[in-house]
Formats: sequence, structure tokens, C-alpha cells
Amino acid sequence: MVASKKLKMASPEPKGLVPFTRESLECMEQRIAKKYKEEQEEDVKPDVDLEVGKELPFVYGTLPREMVSEPLEDVDAYYHNQNTFMVLNKKRIIFRFNATWCTLSPFNSIRRISIKILVHPFFRLFILISVLSDCIFMTMTDFPYWGPKLQITLLGIYTLEILVKLIARGTWTGPFYFFGDPWNWLDFSVTLFEHITIYSPLNFNPIFRITRNLRILKIIPLNQGLKSYVGILLLCLKKLTGAIILTLFFLSIFSVIGMGLFMGKLKHKCFRWPHENATETMHNRTRNPCYIRETENFYYLEGERDALLCGNRTDASWCPEGYMCVKAGKNPDNGYTNFDNFGWAFLALFRLMTQDYPEALYHQILYASGKVYMVFFIAISFWFAFYMASLFFGIVVMFYEEEKQTTAEKAKKTDPKFQHTLKDLREEDKAAEIETTEMEMKKRSPTSMITSLDMLDDATVTHKEERKKSRKRCPLCWYKFAKMILIWNCSPCWLKLKEFAHVIVTHPFTDLFLTVCIILNIFFLALECYPMSEETINVLSIGNLVFIGIFTTEMIFKIIAMHPYRYFQVGWNIYDSLIVFHGLAELFVTRVYGLPSFHLFQVLRIFKLGKYWLTFKILMLTLNNSLVALKDLILLLFTFVFFSAVVGMKLFGFSYWQYVYNLDEDCQPPRWHMIDFFHSFLNVFRILCGEWIETLWDCFNVAGQFSCIPFYMMVILIGNLLILYVFLALVTSFSSYNATTMEENDEAKNLQRAMARIKKGIHYMLSKILCKRQNVPKDTVDSVNDTYVKENISDHTLSDLSNTQDFLKDKERSSSREKNTMTENANQSLISSPTVSETIPMASGESDIENLDNKEIQNKSGYGSSKEKVKPSSSSECSTVDIAISEEEMIYEHEKPKHRKNSYEQRSSTGQISRESKRGKVWPNIRKTCCKIVENSFFKCFIGLVTLLSTGALAFEDIYIDQRKTIKTLLEYADMIFTYIFILEMLLKWMAYGFKAYFTNGWYRLDFMVVIVFCLSLIGKSREELKPLTSIKFLRALRVLSQFERMKVVVRALIKTTLPTWNAVLVCLMVWLAFSIMGVHLFAGKFYECIDPTREERFPIHEVSSKNQCESLLFNESMPWENAKLNFDNVGNAFLSLLQVATFNGWIDIMNSAVDSTQVNMQPNFEDNIYMYIYFINFVIIGLFLPLTMLVGVIIANFNKHKIKQGDSNIFITGKQKKQYHALKKLMCEDSLKTIPRPGNKFRRFIFDLVTSQVFNIIIMVLICFQAITIMIQSDEQSEQMDAALYWINFTFVVLYAAECVLKLISFHCNYFAIGWNIFDFMVVVFSITELFLPLAGYYLVPSSFMKLILLSRIIHILRPGKGPKVFHDLLLPLILSLPALLNISLLIFLVMFIYAIFGMYNFAYVKKEAGINDVSNFETFGSSMLCLFQVTIFAGWDGMLNAIFNSKWSDCDPEKINPGTQVKGDCGNPSVGIIYFVSYILISWMIIVNMYIVFVMEFLNIASKKKARTLSEDDFRKFFQVWTRFDPDRTQYIDSSKLPDFAAALEPPLFMAKPNRGQLVAMDLPMAAGDRIHCLDILLAFTKRVMGRDVSMEKMLSEIESGFMLASPFKITYEPITTTLKRKQEAVSATIIQRAYKSYRLRQNDKNTSDIHMIDDDREDKATKEDACSDKA
Repeated sequence: MVASKKLKMASPEPKGLVPFTRESLECMEQRIAKKYKEEQEEDVKPDVDLEVGKELPFVYGTLPREMVSEPLEDVDAYYHNQNTFMVLNKKRIIFRFNATWCTLSPFNSIRRISIKILVHPFFRLFILISVLSDCIFMTMTDFPYWGPKLQITLLGIYTLEILVKLIARGTWTGPFYFFGDPWNWLDFSVTLFEHITIYSPLNFNPIFRITRNLRILKIIPLNQGLKSYVGILLLCLKKLTGAIILTLFFLSIFSVIGMGLFMGKLKHKCFRWPHENATETMHNRTRNPCYIRETENFYYLEGERDALLCGNRTDASWCPEGYMCVKAGKNPDNGYTNFDNFGWAFLALFRLMTQDYPEALYHQILYASGKVYMVFFIAISFWFAFYMASLFFGIVVMFYEEEKQTTAEKAKKTDPKFQHTLKDLREEDKAAEIETTEMEMKKRSPTSMITSLDMLDDATVTHKEERKKSRKRCPLCWYKFAKMILIWNCSPCWLKLKEFAHVIVTHPFTDLFLTVCIILNIFFLALECYPMSEETINVLSIGNLVFIGIFTTEMIFKIIAMHPYRYFQVGWNIYDSLIVFHGLAELFVTRVYGLPSFHLFQVLRIFKLGKYWLTFKILMLTLNNSLVALKDLILLLFTFVFFSAVVGMKLFGFSYWQYVYNLDEDCQPPRWHMIDFFHSFLNVFRILCGEWIETLWDCFNVAGQFSCIPFYMMVILIGNLLILYVFLALVTSFSSYNATTMEENDEAKNLQRAMARIKKGIHYMLSKILCKRQNVPKDTVDSVNDTYVKENISDHTLSDLSNTQDFLKDKERSSSREKNTMTENANQSLISSPTVSETIPMASGESDIENLDNKEIQNKSGYGSSKEKVKPSSSSECSTVDIAISEEEMIYEHEKPKHRKNSYEQRSSTGQISRESKRGKVWPNIRKTCCKIVENSFFKCFIGLVTLLSTGALAFEDIYIDQRKTIKTLLEYADMIFTYIFILEMLLKWMAYGFKAYFTNGWYRLDFMVVIVFCLSLIGKSREELKPLTSIKFLRALRVLSQFERMKVVVRALIKTTLPTWNAVLVCLMVWLAFSIMGVHLFAGKFYECIDPTREERFPIHEVSSKNQCESLLFNESMPWENAKLNFDNVGNAFLSLLQVATFNGWIDIMNSAVDSTQVNMQPNFEDNIYMYIYFINFVIIGLFLPLTMLVGVIIANFNKHKIKQGDSNIFITGKQKKQYHALKKLMCEDSLKTIPRPGNKFRRFIFDLVTSQVFNIIIMVLICFQAITIMIQSDEQSEQMDAALYWINFTFVVLYAAECVLKLISFHCNYFAIGWNIFDFMVVVFSITELFLPLAGYYLVPSSFMKLILLSRIIHILRPGKGPKVFHDLLLPLILSLPALLNISLLIFLVMFIYAIFGMYNFAYVKKEAGINDVSNFETFGSSMLCLFQVTIFAGWDGMLNAIFNSKWSDCDPEKINPGTQVKGDCGNPSVGIIYFVSYILISWMIIVNMYIVFVMEFLNIASKKKARTLSEDDFRKFFQVWTRFDPDRTQYIDSSKLPDFAAALEPPLFMAKPNRGQLVAMDLPMAAGDRIHCLDILLAFTKRVMGRDVSMEKMLSEIESGFMLASPFKITYEPITTTLKRKQEAVSATIIQRAYKSYRLRQNDKNTSDIHMIDDDREDKATKEDACSDKA
């Protein structure tokens, strides 16, 4: 009944659905014929709400049964002339079919049956079930006996589906035909190939295994959401085309550079020549298992599979004694890592771009070529890992925003009738609900009614809408049954009990008690570790029982107070009840059945905190809404992963079995293979996580390069595009995060009330004890406290417990009392402070972190009217000059601490002068002199220089400082000098500013701390027992922050963008805590293993199965039962392990240990617990991916908020850099070619026209590309004929470039060197010629490979504005414009790296070299430390460094080892310091780098938004005049009207007008002068009007443009327009009409004259015949 009423309401003007009959077909054909005859296309677009696959709106009325699955006339006006008809199924889903052409008639019975089958919902469901069954069947490796029969059955179903679609839709390729859908092409091809494979005698099994997997993609067209997202991603890919081309271009360039620098270098190894009488196999100290004979004489480092690389440079790796560096053997990693040809170099660069295991390639190159080439890798990391990644981020974000806007616009364009219908439906629903509620209330008894009203609390009101929805979903009988059973109103005693329970449940201290219990429960859960004593186990078990009892009591009391009916309508109550039921079930199951895994779900208690935490609630709600909105996209991602896993298994699974001996001598499959579906899925997941190169090498070994590379590239590119789209969609949703948009629930409010009461009581007790408020009335104190409480409640999160206060009932009265009290105290203070006007003028200090919003402070203090005022007291007895007050002085004057006692701000005594000091002027003069000194620019420059020198001196204190006596002595004296200088500076500022001003400035406090560090360092050097104090010298570098404005700006911006995210950080930590506790439950004590010290490998489980067996094995001593360095034995270790998993460093080893784990004190076994991979997969998705989107989104929200506050300007640049920003913008928009006058000489003019023509430019670009191709075809150890051919090709290019240079010199003369690009080309040519002829004389400036790179450097002309593709210029523009901000952030990153590098040198310089610390990456020198920190910055290899620092036991290191050249002993590390060191650096660098990405992406979006906006900037006008100079080279300010269309087409957007544009130009009605010429200003004004439209601001802009043009052209020739373009067009049209009329008139006249002549001739002939007849008669 309700549905019928809705349908009737839905069609106030019903549009009846008309059956499609033969008459309908005839009318349609007539309309089509009429349309073709008229040859006019109507501007009608398809209705968005009537698209195929959508539900027919209710506005079209009900759907009668006889019209279901029957042909109907299309209701969309767009298809009235499209030869289509519409079909609706039972669910009102729209289908469209073609009526004629290559198909049966719509009235054919066979086609009608096929259409009914096709549109039926069960048909699609049946096909979907078949596809899912086929997918499950594909994942099997061991097929059952009925497998072939099932395969044939499914093939028959797919064939039947294709036949039905062919009959129903037809066989043409147009819209709504079978072959008009690409997905149907895929189905048809796969089905046809399966038939061929089954019934053909040929063997197609290998191909069949692959093509049949395409059936998985059939899931996409069966889901309309997936299908639409595929279309969206294809459009996104189209948007990314320019960025993809640019990426391939730079990958190719860097690959060629890598070939020139490192070709053949990775084959250089340390080799020992064998003795002539050597017969035994040589093994070095590493016992390397390599079995190739030629490698027996190579030198291997411990634990390394590849031989030690070496080089001939001084900074390259040197071979040990007895070995020499030779080029022999193959390249590292089975020959797959090298730069010997373009293909391998491109793969290596692609690996570096994706940052997969880059530290290994860094080390290999630096070992073989030298540390100086680290610059190459830094450039690659910045260009690809930052710039190109940011570029992709920006384009995808822009596309996503465009899609959102398009969707919103489509929603706005919905038919008004639809909106009216929806409004009517809502009003009807509301009326029906009110009526139902009234009926229910009438049926209730008065007692129950009153009770219900009394018991109604805010939680019920909050969830009112949810209850209404549930009532709609449930039938009325179920509602009555639930009301009767679940609402308990039994007796008066029960009602009293209910009231008592309600009072307890709603009391504020109850929620406070429950919150404390939850926190204690979390603490108890985090205390679990391995090993634990019996006492600890008992305490934890008793605590668990107590908490279960408390939570059970809470649930019971709430059920009594709220009725079960209302209790289970609140989401948090349901969650609490599940936790209680789990706790009770855990007690029973654990004691009876002994299932410890049931204990795992205790971590769910952690999230009970979300009930009292508003931020958690908002973030979880945002996440839930986003995931629901993106469910189809997430399903598409999962479908792709599943498809890739199945394809990998079918494509490479057999190869892993057959060629496993290429991977392992024992023929055991590796951990990461594709033999079965689960391992293939894990492999694909690892690839999507960014680790693919090692598994690709294994794939090369078993399946070859040509099959592995396409598969891996498909997974990497498509998978990362999907992940990137999901990531940015989630980030965009979180970027709208606002903690004030949601109202708090009752529990959170009660928590605040409880804390407010406690704090109020504490204040009251303190006031009584300290006797500070005895003279203040009690009401006043309470009101002041409550007002303070109310003003300080902000986010009300759980961590704000100490700041939350109670709410007020009489706020206005208390605030007025407080105001009166404050006014009285202020007046008394002013009267009793006569020395306030006698203060010494304070010099303006530097910006303070704490005084960021000084404008607001000025306004509050009454000085906001002017930025600088003269202090009335400046001409006191102690002063001789009136000194103006700066902004910060005013802040200092008026920003004082708040006191409740008198509520007035008082100055510090250090900033005042007593009456006695008035008699003398010595002290004030000294202070003014000090003020002038510290404010002097030269003094500031001197202090800045000293700061840099003192900071740079730290870099020299490496492990070799004791061997450099002179440098050490100089550094000691320099430290003393620096200390004295900084102490003197501090004293001067104390005297100039006073203590109050000095210590209230954050930067000065930082300087004071650095001075203390200097002093402590000097004290530490003086005494041996205080020597550890010298290790804090690294803090000296912090002083750089206070000396340079760029650093200050970045620090302030980081504080603004990151500090407000602490709520989101706590939410992320809560999720990590849950995973840590789960990890402790799953893996605590299970990572121990028995190690064979001779092989340094784990004993097989058949030899040692437990700890007892391990300890019983005795050779020389008992076998070590060792634990993994990264484990889950406690929550702290679990956090560190999860951090490594989150950064994908060392996570493979952690997962291997988890998968091999068995039980406590049992030997691990290979993949004994393989499904523990699921734990880490869940952590990567839930604990890493989602929190990362959350944090980045919140940071972007803060960034945008502060950017808007600063007038939409970049918050990471200074005021001076904003001017540089605009200068860079102008520079990038200017034409790269300056105007060069055309020579007068005929020969020079000919050459000038030649070299400035577009054809010549294209020829040069082609030559540059061909030269790059010749470098790409080179390879290591190529033949001599190839060398000779390449030499002459290179010689030819040099000659051609020299000829170009000569031609330009002839035509340009001295103007040639006025253009920077020409100077660059000239230098390249000169250097190339020099390098060609010097080798003939036996001299070499640079290697021959470098000369090719010098010639290749001309390829950057492709990026030149105006020469190369415009898309490259558009993509490089954001990078150039964001350079000032990126430079500032890079300086801060460098400072952080510098500080940590110095700290690492002081603490880890002598750590034993193993794992990640080696001869290249170590902390021995400053350069090596910076190299280590660069790796950590890009999250590469820090796990290996931490493993080396973990060596702190006698078994791992030697504490008494003597280090030559120094007094330091030992090579052990400090694990706790190492953990703090790396974790803190990772967090700080991540925070800074994320802001770098945001700066670039926001700049990209800013440029894109300005391009879309209908506005014109100065750059657009500049480009207009640049194009004008090409059409008006003589600068006459006129062009011919015939050139106007070409000129308009040559402009850039938004002034650009594409051809054909003549009609638009004529309509502009431009004034024309004599000779049909148009003036420049008239064209500019007309084009501006076309872009900007017509309003007041536009008219103002036009007047400014005209006045500016007149000022710029004072000698403009005045002219009188004789006509306009519109008049001229009208004249031409009129002339044409007149000519045509005259011609037609002339034709008519000619025809008339011709007819008259014929008539006269006929009369004459008749007359002649008559005369002849008469004469004959006569």
C-alpha cells in the first residue's frame, strides 16, 4: 500500500510508458528521414538519469506487468531519432536495443524471448555465479576428476550467453549492438578460443592457460559500478599521457647518462691470480657457496653472494692485500644489475624510480666508481621519487576533483519534476511517521508513557533517525513483538530500580570510572610479554577477570536503565555487549577447551575509547563513508589483484617447478614463487607494495626475460594507478576533516563534566589551603572558574582530560562579575604603578614562534590601528631619542601572563627602571648602544657567519681527528672563540632587550640553549670524567634555525600544519597498539631458533626440534638458541617491527620468522605457519594505508586553512621569496627567443630566415634525437667496427652542430651571444671539437663516454619553452614556481641530516661493519654519515644499519677491540640509542617530505585552477604581445584583417580561438582603419571581453588596459575607423545579394530576349510559308 501511494504521489503529471509497436517504428523512421533531409542536428544530450543500467525514475509512473521485459518507446528525447527502443525488467532497470539493421525485427518472437532472458535479473545472477565458480576453479592446482566436465559446462553457459546477446542485440558494431561493447568482444574472443582449443587437434595448452584467465575480467561488465570506474580510469590515463611521456623521456636520458658513467664498471672485482701449483679449491673467510669455477679466486665479503666490487678511483673501493682489481666475470645479481646496454640501464633506472632495494645498487656503484657519484643518485631520487611522483599525484587529484564537480553538476541538472517528486515522498514519509507515533503513544498507558519520557536521554535522541529507519525496514508485527518483549515496565519496584540504574549510568563519574578502567585494561594488555613470571601472569589474569566484571556490570546497568529495546539501538552499546560476550565466552572456552587464540580478540577493548573520543568518531565516520563510496573501486582493485595472481600462477607456476634448480642447489622452491595461488597472490601483493626486483630476478632465472617483464610491468603500472586513485580519493575525503562538525555524545560530555568538577574541587582546595582567595566572594570565584572552564573546552578528546571543564548555567552573570572584578583590579594596578611610563625602549626582536598571530594581539591590546607608534615615555630622563615601537615590542608590551587574582598583565621588573636610575644616563645609554649593536646588519651577518663556521667545524670531528693534530688543535681553539662570541652576543642582547623580552622569544631561548651546549662542551674537554658532555655538541647546529629567516618560515609552517594533527596521530597509534598486542599474542617467544655456528644457518627441524635438543648438542660448546633481533616479545619490540614493516625495510625477514614460527621453545620450520602472512597483509592495509591517508588528509586540511589565512599564498616562503615567485612566473612565461632584428644584407637575411624557421628547428630536434639513439645502441665490449661506426657518426653530429653554430653566428652576429641557449650550444660545440682532435695528439680532457654525454646535453632543448612540446612546459612550470618553497624545505632537511650525521659520528662511528654498515655506508666520516641518512630519508636500508647497531653482546661484537689511531675501544653498538635515533629521524623526515609533496601538488592544482578560471593575468597579456610581434614584425600596431583568423588561432588559452573562427571574429564588430587594417588595442579589448564577460570589474580592467597601453605607446598614431568587421561583413553580404539578384535579373532578361527572338523568327517563318503558299496558288 505504501509503495502504491508513493508511486501515485510520484507522478503528478504521469508520463505513460508506451509500448513499442510497428506504428512506433514507422514514426521513428519518418523522423530519422526528416532529420537527414533537413540536415540539422539538434543540441540534445542524453539524460543522465535515463542511462543504461540505471533505475527508471518514479516520475514516469508505475510499471504494469504487461510492460515488463517488453519493447517500449524510449522516454529519453535524445533517442527519439536514434532507431532504438527501451526495455525494463522487474527492477525497473533500463536496457536499450536497436530496432533495425543487422538484427531481427523487434516483433520477432525469437528476439523477444532472447530479450526477456537477457534483461531478467536472474540471468545476470546466473552468469555471475558461473564466473565466480570458474574463478574458484582457476585457483586450483590439483584439479578434481570432474574438472573437465565442469569446464565444458561453463563453456556451454558462456556460449549460450553469447547466442542470447547476439540474437537480442544484433551483430553490428554500433551502440547497443553486441559488438559495440568491448567487453562483448572479449567474451566472444575467449569463448571462441576455448572452442578451438578443445576441438582442435593442435596443442594450445600453454596459450589456453593464459587466455582462459581473461574470463575473470568478465566480472567487470556484470557490475555497473566496476564498469564505470574502468571508464573513469581510462580517462585518467588519458590525462596522464603527458606525464607518462615525460617520465619515459627522463628515464631514457638518465639511462643514457648511466651508460656513459657506469658501463662495464660493475664487472670490476677483486681477483687473486692462482698459483701455478694450486690444486685445491680456494675458499676465503666467507665460505661462500658459489659453485662456478671461475669465481673461486674472487674475494667475497661475509654473507654476500656476489664478489666484492672495486674501482680505480681514489674514492672507490680498494681490494685487500693479495688481490687486484680486474674486469672479469659477470655483473652482480646473476648479471641482471648493470649499465652495459640501454635495456639493462633502463631497468636499473626504473628500479631507482620505484625505490625498490635502491641501497644495494647505491653500494654497488659507489664500490665500483666512487662516492662522488652519489650526486647522480640524489638527482634521480629527487627527480623521480619526488617530482614525477608529485606530478602524478597532482594530475590524479585534479582529475578526481573534476570528476566530483562533473557528478555534482549532473546532480544539479536533475529534472525539477524529479526533485518535486522526492520532496513529496519525504513529506509523505514524515506525515506517516508522525501518525504512527501518535497512534503508538495513545496505545501506551500513562505510567509507561511518563516513564518513557523520564528515561529518554540524549543518546536516544541522537539515534532517533536510526530507529525510524529500522522501523521502516521491519514489518509492523515485528515492531510490536520487539516492543512487547524488549521494553520492561513490570512493577513499581522495577521502575525504581530502573531509575536508580539510570542515575548511576548517567552520572559523570561513572563515565570517568569506565574511561579509567579502559585505559588500565589497555595497560594490562600491553604488559604481556615473553618471558613472564608466574606472579605477572596471575596479576594479568585477575585483572582480566576484574575488567570483564566491570564491563559486564556496565552492560547490565545500562540494559536495566534503557530497556533492551533502546540499549541495542545504540551502536556503541552493541559493541560493548559483544566485548562482554567475548570476555565471558573466553573464560569458558579457554578453561574448558584450551583455545588460546580466543584471547586474541581482547584487543577490541582498545577501541572502546572511541566512545569518549570525538576525533576518533569523526575520523572513523569519514573513513566509513569514504570506503562505502569507493566500494566499487576497491572491488576493482581486488579483482585486478586476483586476476594478476591467477595469471602469474598459470604463466610461471610450471616454470618454478621445472627450473627450480636455477634458484636453489637443493631444488627447494623459494619463499616467493607462483606455484600455487596463495604464493602467487603474496607475490603480487609484494609487487604492489613496491618490492619487485628480487622476485623479477627469480622469474628471469626460471621463465626468461620476455615473459616476466610484461607481466611485472602490467602489475606495477595498473596496480599502482588503482592504488594511487584509491589513496588520493581517501586523502581528499580526510582533507575536509573538521573536529567541530560533529556533536559530542553523552559519554564524552559526562567525561568533561567529571573532569571539570574535579578541577573545580582542586582549585577550591588550593585556594583554601594557600589562603589566596579569602577576600573574594565564593560566587565570584566559582563564576570565574566556570568561565575559564567553558572557554578552554575545545576538541574534548580523551587526551584533553586535564583541560576539560563543566558547563555553565548562568554564563552571562558570571562573566559580567568577572569583568567587573578585572576592571577594578586593573584600575588599582594602574594607580599603584607610576613607573610604567618610565620604561626603557626595547629593540625589536626577531619573530617568535609563540607570537604567530601578532595582528590579533595588537587588535586586542588597542594598538591595531597602526603598526608603529611613538611611545609617550620614550623621552624620559633616561632617554635621548624617541624610538618607535615595532610590532614585536607592542606584543611584548601587551602580552603578559594571566592571573586569576587581579586579571591584569604586569611588566617584568627587568624591563623597568627604578626612580633612582633617573638621575644618571649611563646605563640607558649603554642599553641603547647595545641595542644598536645587535640590530646592526653587519653584526647580524657576522653572527650568521660565525654560526655557519661553528656548525661546519663539527663535520671535521670524525674518527681520523686524532691523527690530524693540527686540525684538532685548530678546532679546539675555534670552539673557545665561538663560545666567547656567542656568550658576548647573549650578554649584549640581555642588556639591549632585558631578560623578559629575551626569554619570551622562542628563538632567543634556542640561542641560550646552544650557548649552554658550548659551555658544557668546553667543560667536558677540561675533565676526563665529564668527557661525555662533549657528545652533545651536535646541538650547536640548532642555532642555524634562529639565524636565517627561511628556516624560521619552514619551522613555523611545519608547526602549523603538523601539530594540529596530534589527534589523528593518536588514532593511528591506537591502531598500531592493537596490532602490536595481537603480534605479541601470536609470536611472543616463537622467533627463537637454533643456529649452526659453522654454517651460520638454522638447523633443520629433523635435526633439532626444540630448545632442549639445541642445548644438548655439544661440539665445542652448546649451540646458540638465539632470538631474532626484531621480534614480538613485547609491545615495544612489536612497535619497532611494525615500523620496519610499514617502511618495507627488513619486513621480509620479519615475515619469514613469523611464517616459520611453531610454538614457544620449538625450532622454527619452513612455512609451518604460512597463513600468518594474513596478519601482515591486514597491517599493511589497515595499519599503514588507511592511517597514512588519514594523516596526509589532515595535514592538507591544516595546510589549506593556514594558506587561506595568509591570503592564499605559500606558507613556506618569505616575503622576499614571494617577489622571486612572481619573477620566476614572468621568466617562465616569457618567450625564450629575444627579438633579434632582421639583417639588411640579402645573404644574411636568407640565412636568418633559414635558422629562425620552424622547419630548421624541427631538423635540429630530430638530429638531437638521432644522436641520443646512437648512444642508446651502444653496449659494453662491442666490436671494433661498431666503435668506428659510432665514432664517425659522432663526428658527423659535431660537424652538423658546428655548422648550425656558424650559420647562426653569420645571421645574428653579436646578438648570438645575447641568448643563453646559444651560449650553451656554442660551449658544447667548442668542447666537442676539442675532444675530437685532442686524442689525436695523445691528450684526453675527459673520457670518451663523457664527450658523448656532453653532446647529449643538447637534448634539453626539448624542454625549452617554445621549442619543445608545450605539455612538457606545462608540467615543468609547477616545479619552477615551487622552487623557492622547495629550497627552504630542502635547507631544513639538510640541517636535520647534518645534526643527525654529527650525532651518528659521535655514537656509531666504531660499530662493527656488518649488515647495513660497510665500507661505503657508515658513520666514520661526515660524508659517509650523510650517505647513510640519505638512505634513511628515502626509507632504504635503515633496517640493516639498525641490525649492526644491535650488536651489543660479547657474542656479536668485541667491547675491548682496539681501533687504530684512536683511544676509543670496542665495536659494539647501543640498541636503545639506535632505536631512538632512527625512529625519530624517520618521523621528522617523513613530516618534512610530506609537506614538500603537498607544496608541489598544491602549486600544480593552483596553476590548473587558474587556467580553468575565466580570468586574465599579466602573463596572458604578455603572451598576446609576443604572438603579435610575429604578425607585426615592423611594429606598426596594425595587422591586416585577413591575418586575424591565423592570429587568433596562434594565441594561447584563454585568448585562443580555434579555427574556424572567422564568424566569431566578425561578430566582435572590430573597428577597421584604411586598408582593412585592425589595431592591436581593439583586438586585445575585444578578446578580453570575450573571455571575461560583461560586468563592472571587467569594464574597470578594460579601462586599465587601455590607459596602460597608451602610456606604453605615447607615439601611437591616431586614426579614425572607417568601418568595422561586422559592417564590412554586412557590406560583403549585401554586395553578394545584390550581385546575385542582378545576375538572376540578367539571366531572366536574357531568357526573355531569347524567347522574343524565337517568337519573331517563328512569325517570320509562318509569314514566309503563307506567302509561298499564296504564290503557289497564284
